[in-house]
Amino acid sequence: MTVVFDIGETLVRDDRYWGSLADWLNVPRHTLSALVGAVTALGMDNAEAVRLLRPGIDLHAVRRAREEAGRGEFLDESDLYPDVRPGLQALRDAGFRVCVAGNQTTRAGDLLRGLLIPADVIATSEEWGVAKPDPGFFDQVVRLARAPVHETVYVGDHPANDIIPAKALGLRTCMIRRGPWGHLWSTDAAVLSAADWQIDSITELPSALSG
Repeated sequence: MTVVFDIGETLVRDDRYWGSLADWLNVPRHTLSALVGAVTALGMDNAEAVRLLRPGIDLHAVRRAREEAGRGEFLDESDLYPDVRPGLQALRDAGFRVCVAGNQTTRAGDLLRGLLIPADVIATSEEWGVAKPDPGFFDQVVRLARAPVHETVYVGDHPANDIIPAKALGLRTCMIRRGPWGHLWSTDAAVLSAADWQIDSITELPSALSG
C-alpha cells in the first residue's frame, strides 16, 4: 500500500505564505487571514481572498515580482508540522511507500525536497502541469504511488481538492483535521461519506492503516 500526502496544511503550515503575502500587499495580516477564513466557509478558492482585497490582481505577476525582489517562497524546518518526520518515518518502517503530491509550485517542491523528509518521492502540480481537483492530477498520483488505485491512500485537509476528487477516482482517502479546511469541513456529511479515515495526527496512520 502507498500513502500519498497533500502538502499545504497537511505537512506544511501555511502561516508563512499568507503572512508574507499580506506584507507584500501592504495589508494587515489579520485582514487577509480573516478573508481566507471567510472564503473557506463559503467553499470558494482561497485565491478569492486576495482578489477581494485587490480586484483584478494578477497573482502570477505578484509571484514573479516577489521572486525577483528576493521575497519569494521559502520553507524551513519550522514550517513543518511536528508530526511530519515521526509520522512519515513510522509509515516507511511499517512497509508503506510514502509519497507527497500537492498543489504547489516547482520551487515549493524543491524546497520541500531540500528538507529531506522521510518520503520516497515528492511532486507538485506545477511540475506535472495539472492541479487538483482535476482528475488528471490524481491519475498522476496513482502513477507516483506505483500501487493499485484501491491500495493508494490520499491524505489531505481539503474536501473539494483532496478527499472528494480522490475518492471519485477510486483512491482510499484520509481527512486530517487541521488547518482551516480540515477543522471546518471535518464533520460535513459529504466528507464523512468520502473519507475512509479521519485523523488528528500523521502518527495515527500506521496503526489505522494496518487495522
